[in-house]
Amino acid sequence: MNTLILTPLVLVAACFVVELFRLRRRNALMQKLQGPESKSFWFGNDHEIRYQKEVGDCEFEWMRRYGGAWRRSAPLGEEWLMVTDPKALQHILHTSGYHYQKGALQNTITEMISGNGIVRAHGETHQRQRKIMNPAFSAPQLRSFLPLFQDVALKLVQKWKDEVIPADPSGQPLVNVTRWFSRTTLDIIGGAGFDFQFGSLDNVKTSLSEQYQNLFIDSTLYPSNWDVLFKATWRLIPESLLSYVRYLPSREYSRFRRYLDFTRNFAREIIQKSIIKGDGKDIMSVLLRANASEDPKSRMSNDELVDQVSTLLLAGHDTTSNSLSWFFYEIAQHPESQQRIREEIAAVRERNKGDITAADLDSMTYTQAALKESMRLNPIIWLLMRVPSRDDVIPLAFPITGKSGEQMTSIPIRAGTPIVLCVSGYNRHPEVWGEDAHKWNPERFLSADKTKQTSVGVFANLLNFSGGLRGCIGWRFSILEMQMIAITLLENFEFSMPPPNEKTRVYRKPSGIMMPMCEGERGVWLGLVIKALN
Repeated sequence: MNTLILTPLVLVAACFVVELFRLRRRNALMQKLQGPESKSFWFGNDHEIRYQKEVGDCEFEWMRRYGGAWRRSAPLGEEWLMVTDPKALQHILHTSGYHYQKGALQNTITEMISGNGIVRAHGETHQRQRKIMNPAFSAPQLRSFLPLFQDVALKLVQKWKDEVIPADPSGQPLVNVTRWFSRTTLDIIGGAGFDFQFGSLDNVKTSLSEQYQNLFIDSTLYPSNWDVLFKATWRLIPESLLSYVRYLPSREYSRFRRYLDFTRNFAREIIQKSIIKGDGKDIMSVLLRANASEDPKSRMSNDELVDQVSTLLLAGHDTTSNSLSWFFYEIAQHPESQQRIREEIAAVRERNKGDITAADLDSMTYTQAALKESMRLNPIIWLLMRVPSRDDVIPLAFPITGKSGEQMTSIPIRAGTPIVLCVSGYNRHPEVWGEDAHKWNPERFLSADKTKQTSVGVFANLLNFSGGLRGCIGWRFSILEMQMIAITLLENFEFSMPPPNEKTRVYRKPSGIMMPMCEGERGVWLGLVIKALN
C-alpha cells in the first residue's frame, strides 16, 4: 500500500486506540455511580434530555432518584457526570480556579455564537479580558443607565396603551410578551452598550432583529441524530480544526454563522464610531478607553474587541428578555405577588417624588425576592459544561448512594471526564431550597440564612449567572434592567393567565437557552392577558 495512504491511516488508528484507553479509564470511575440505564451505545441517554418536552422532565426525576450527582451515558459509549450538589458546584466553579475548563464541545458552540469574546476565553486570556472590561460594569457606570432603562420601559407602556390594548374589543388583549420584551431589551442594550438607536419599539425593521429571530430555536432545539453523533466526535478533533465546523451548511451551523458574521460587521462600525466620538458613556466607549490605557502587551486585539459586541448583544438582550418573560409568567399566576409589588412601588413613590434610584430598587425587598424566585424556577441557561484538566476528587455536601449501596461523600474523577452542571436541578435542589423547591415562594429569599448556605452563584446564590472566576460580568446590569422594566409595567398594567387550554399552554423548551414556546405558535411565545390600570 502507498506510504502516503498508509501513514494517515496508522495515525488515525493510533489516536483511536489511545482515546479508547482513556475512555475506559474515565468510565471505570463513573461506574461507581448510579444513573439512568443507557438506551443505546450510539446515543446513550442523550435523547432523553435533548428531546424532553420541557426542561426538567429528565433531570428533576434523576435528581429525585439519585441525589445531587449521578452518571449518565453520552453518545458513543462515553459516561458523563451530572451535578446539582452545592459543594460539588462550589469546588468546580470556585475552589479549582481554571482547572475545570469548558471543553471542546462547549468551546466550539460558544465560538460559533459569539466568537472569541470573554465567554469563550480561558485562563490568562480570560483574566486579561475581564480586567479590561470591569470598568464598563462598575457600580457608578451601571447606575448611570437607570434613566435609560426607565425611558425605554415607559415607551413600551405607551405602545401597549396606544396600540395594543385599543386593538382588542375587550380591552384585555392576549399579548406575546416575549416578543415585546425582546424589542425592549434590544433598544436598551443598543443605547447602553453602544450609544446606538435600534428603534425596535418604534417598529424599525433592522437586519439585526431579523438575525435574532428564533436564533436558538433554529440552531439548537431538538437536533438531528447526525448532529448529536457528529458532536460526540469533537473530543477526538483538535479545537483549532473545530473552528471550521461553522461553515457546515446544515441549520445547526448556518444560522449561527450568519448571525456572527453580521454582528462582527456591525461591531466594526460601532467601534469606529466610538473611537471617533472619544468621550462616550456607553459600555463600548468605556471598554475602548480602558483597553487603550493598558500596556500594549495586555490590550485586547481588534478581533477580541469585535467579538465582545456579540457577547454583549446576546447577554444584554436575549437572556434578559426571556428572564423577564418568565417573571411575568410567574406573577400572572400569583396575583397576590403582583399586589405586594405594587404596594412596595407605591411606598417608594410616596417616599421619593422623583425618579426611582438604585437605592430605591435595593429597598424593594419583596420585588427583589419575586425576581429571584422567578429566576430560580426558570433559569435561562439551564446547563453548563466543564471538563477537568487533571484527576480530582469532588466533595459533596449531601452524601449519595453508590451503585453498590455504599454512601459516597466525594466523587473521584479522571482528567477529561465531561461534567454537566445542572443549573435547573441545583436551583430546585430540595436540600438547598426546601421541600417546596418546585413551588413559587418568594418569601424563602426574605428569610434565608445566608450563613448556612454553600456559596455557589453570584446572585442570590443561584446559578443563573454562573459563579466563581467565570461568573457573568454583566449580571448587575441585567438585574437593574429587569427591576426597572418590571416595576414600570406593574405600575401600569395587571397581568393574568389566559383561559387554560393546549393552544396557550407554555412549555420550557430545552434549546441552547430555555425558551418559552406554545404548540400552536411558531417561535418563542408566552401569552399573557394585560389590562391597563387606572
